[in-house]
Amino acid sequence: MTTRPDFAAAVGQTPLLRLRFASEATGCEILARAEFMNPGGSVKDRTALGLLLDAEQRGALRPGGTIVEGTAGNTGIGLALLGASRGYRTIIVMPATQSREKIDALRVTGAEVRLVPAVPYKDPGHYAHQARALAAQMNAADPGSAWFADQFDNTANRDWHEATTGPQIWEETGGAVDGFVCACGTGGTLAGVGRALKARKGSVTIALADPAGSALASYVNTGELVASGNSISEGIGSSRITANFDGAPIDLAWSIPDDESVPLTHRLLHEEGWCVGGSSGVNVAGAIRLARSLGPGHTIVTVLCDAGTRYQAKLFNPAFLRAKDLPVPQWLDEAFPA
Repeated sequence: MTTRPDFAAAVGQTPLLRLRFASEATGCEILARAEFMNPGGSVKDRTALGLLLDAEQRGALRPGGTIVEGTAGNTGIGLALLGASRGYRTIIVMPATQSREKIDALRVTGAEVRLVPAVPYKDPGHYAHQARALAAQMNAADPGSAWFADQFDNTANRDWHEATTGPQIWEETGGAVDGFVCACGTGGTLAGVGRALKARKGSVTIALADPAGSALASYVNTGELVASGNSISEGIGSSRITANFDGAPIDLAWSIPDDESVPLTHRLLHEEGWCVGGSSGVNVAGAIRLARSLGPGHTIVTVLCDAGTRYQAKLFNPAFLRAKDLPVPQWLDEAFPA
């Protein structure tokens, strides 16, 4: 009998999928880790577990303590579910602009959710700053009662992906991986996987797929943080260099517009049955670009980050898509007639 004893033991047990239409269009093998199959529904379960294990090992979170984090949603969901399984309370500070589905998912976990206005990182009202201040306030009143997870600048995030996600990709491709590409929010996945793969095969190409409105692709290509455009994607992109992103071994970077990524998200669902979120569309767009850059015959790996049901009111809403001047596939129009 094979069993998993708890939530933590189920994290990371995700399959590597072949993406048929992307592979056939490029002549490459385009593969994707199905991170939406994690128990909390996203790749951020991995991040949450790495951060929490590190905190427990360092004694930064006492039994029965409170996890505090600022998050766009998925890391908070992972932390809250892990917390529930290990006896911790969780408080999440979150931008009010995030999808209703993610906000509701957090509340269902039992986490206390504090919604704040979406402001730039330089503003002291930014959700990450507010979460840090809250944990400090709690610890001032009761030392050791709260732990601020700090997913953006706590490099236990990157280190966990380097120790787990990267080696999994290497082993499951038999070392045949030629390129890895994904978007960045914290930078932990791309930096950690990139470091792990480069250590095993120096010629592997690591690429950033950056949503429009983020400054990271500009930084990789020019050394300057310059952003243009905007995106309906949530949880990815940044206007600053986080500690996890800093020094990531990135060879190529592209800014991906929504009118390229969103149709790929729709194709993943309608043609292959994978209901995933907008960041997955950005990642697949990046994988196709990387495949075309390297040429036919290569193996490219990316990540399907979370489920599309967390963004249904946006990604699969014809009225919303039209309001953003994004294409609406006929099957979606037929499913939700005006």
